[in-house]
Amino acid sequence: MARPEKVRLGEILVEQNLISADDLNKSLEEQKRTGRKLGRIFVDSGYVTEIQISEALARQLKIPFIDIQLFNTKTEIINKLPEAQARRFRCVVLEDRGGTYLVGMVDPTDFFAYDEIVRLLRRDIELAVIQEGSLLLLIDRSYRRTDEISNLALELGQDLGDAAIDFAEIGLTGNAEEAPVVKLLQTIFEDAVQVRASDIHIEPQEHKLHIRFRIDGVMHLQTVADLKISSALSLRLKLMSGLDISEKRLPQDGRFAVKVKQQAVDVRISSMPTQYGESVVMRLLIQNTSGFSLEKLGMPADMLVRFRKLINRPSGMVLVTGPTGSGKTTTLYAALSELNSTSNKIITVEDPVEYRLPGINQVQVNDKIDLSFSRVLRSTLRQDPDIILVGEMRDQETAQIGLRAAMTGHLVLSTLHTNDAISTPIRMIDMGAPRFMVAMSVLAVVAQRLVRLVCNNCAETYTIEAFEHAWLQHELGSEVDQHRYVHGKGCSICNGTGYHGRVGVYELLEMNNELIEAANHHDPNQFIKLGKQHMAGKTLRKSAVDLVIQKRTTIAEAMRISNQFEE
Repeated sequence: MARPEKVRLGEILVEQNLISADDLNKSLEEQKRTGRKLGRIFVDSGYVTEIQISEALARQLKIPFIDIQLFNTKTEIINKLPEAQARRFRCVVLEDRGGTYLVGMVDPTDFFAYDEIVRLLRRDIELAVIQEGSLLLLIDRSYRRTDEISNLALELGQDLGDAAIDFAEIGLTGNAEEAPVVKLLQTIFEDAVQVRASDIHIEPQEHKLHIRFRIDGVMHLQTVADLKISSALSLRLKLMSGLDISEKRLPQDGRFAVKVKQQAVDVRISSMPTQYGESVVMRLLIQNTSGFSLEKLGMPADMLVRFRKLINRPSGMVLVTGPTGSGKTTTLYAALSELNSTSNKIITVEDPVEYRLPGINQVQVNDKIDLSFSRVLRSTLRQDPDIILVGEMRDQETAQIGLRAAMTGHLVLSTLHTNDAISTPIRMIDMGAPRFMVAMSVLAVVAQRLVRLVCNNCAETYTIEAFEHAWLQHELGSEVDQHRYVHGKGCSICNGTGYHGRVGVYELLEMNNELIEAANHHDPNQFIKLGKQHMAGKTLRKSAVDLVIQKRTTIAEAMRISNQFEE
């Protein structure tokens, strides 16, 4: 393809009646005064949108306009051009067409950029016009730090050599920012935030160090490094979180804050001695409290109405259950955000306090100074609260104090690690809570899991496998159309997984007179039998199947989640 002719953007927009001559003159004056790009001035002044500029350029140059948010990009094709050049020339390689590459450019009339791209790719290119905003998002998603992390890990290993080195000096020297260990950790954090990882796992193995990310609830291997850098990483992280750097025989927990790409990230760190060194796991908590909303949880509309009524009751206990990482804290914080008002005194007792909620009194449990759940909870009741959140019902004493508070005019929200909603009241009784207190205080139990959503960018219908057909047919109790369900092919947006984001699946068991009477009965099977009758057709499994029918998740994902519980 020949190099495009040079055109004047302002004249094109005037010719196509997108802006007036007066608008152009004002913008040119602004450009002389500030030196900003003319296109950005047009957009910021509200004369045109980015997409209108891109479409106008495409019409003038007789080349296609491509919305890259809808284009099925592939990371290996995008990486044909280095990230630095992609950002500098505001372009991206979209497709390998054999003899040529299809390249999207924000400004296809930039001759210097055109020549440099051809030189770097060593092949003729075909051009398309793309939007700048969409391009920057695509670059952030597509250019992973995997190679950089591997290179930094290698550099650190070479710097350490085989000699015994005082690793503390790396973290304590005045120019710590220059140390490879700090560069490596910074790059790991940036990559983790970029791919929406919730956890970073640093795991020493027999001969190698594995660094893995948990993304949308599933572990992904990020890189494999030399085992000898493990001690340097764990020591630097201990220094950052104020842990005892000399203690390597016992588990330790701590926290620190980092700023990654202008985002404040709270990091919860846990170190544990293993056979080959200290395993370190870090939970990343991006401080964005505006994200807590009941509407965003994904509860079905009818369940959301019932849940809202429950949390607006003046007293009683509402429990949220599920395994670690199932979104219980998010559900409780969403409820607190809705209840948070000047007329409510809200106190939380947590271990740890994961997010700061303005207007709410949050207390951090600290077992080292005997500040336990039960001790804080007893003091909390003397603070005249209306609503109490207890991070977890961990023991008999905490459960009894919480139940007593629920019976004496407080709304108590808490979590419990149980498999489903029906087994939760029985679990509390097994913990030693009096049967009558459980029956009278517990208003309802929400059980939940998190299900991965199909990536909208690469979703496609496919012919389902025989085992998927058999499972879905069993769940629906009817014949299944083999060609109406979706999965993700994998693209740059979802990092090749076919999934992007998660949503909750829920079941809600409300206590009524029948269930209260059954909970008071000495035989737990009576309560379980009655609970199953009330939950018929409203279970976690049914909620997951509904997402499959709505084409929001895959049959494989619904099966994976369903294997976590029995019905």
